[in-house]
Amino acid sequence: MSNAPVTLMVARRVARGRYRAFSVWLEDGRRLAAGFDGFLGSGVLAPPPGDDEYQIVFRFRDQSTLAAWEHSASRHAWLARGQGLFEAPHEHRATGLGSWFQDAVGNGPPRWKQAMAIWLAFFPVSLVFQWLFGDTLGTLPLFPRILLSTLMMTPLMVFLFIPLVTRLLAPWLNGRPAMQGRLERLPHPSRA
Repeated sequence: MSNAPVTLMVARRVARGRYRAFSVWLEDGRRLAAGFDGFLGSGVLAPPPGDDEYQIVFRFRDQSTLAAWEHSASRHAWLARGQGLFEAPHEHRATGLGSWFQDAVGNGPPRWKQAMAIWLAFFPVSLVFQWLFGDTLGTLPLFPRILLSTLMMTPLMVFLFIPLVTRLLAPWLNGRPAMQGRLERLPHPSRA
């Protein structure tokens, strides 16, 4: 079993008219997970206007701590209380950054596209962070300055900005190059 941190991403489509009850139920689940050994954090991405699918992220220290939470009686009771608030969820487990970009069968974009997506998330966050806290942290020695900045930015990146950028860039990340699409539309000699 892997000792790497594990992220469980769950998409839940809210039942019509149940948003308030769903929000309360979801917050109860996040508090429940926070009480388990190995819990590293959680986050919720609200759907864009006109959609009703929430993306919920739970992160644990490793596979075994995630499994302990997943198979716990308290989590099963919480899920039972949520019946009728959402449609059948879609779950995806991820270990490592590359898995943020993989689909359900493990296919993902080329590594250069993954690097670009991470950079597009990281650059503006770093820029705003330095604008807000750069003067304050700049007075600290190198080690505590880097320690504090990474402690503050990593959760923002993992739970908010990388999922947001991958969602916004999904057509580009998962699409085929334009030239390849054009070549496939040309008649093949064997078909002519």
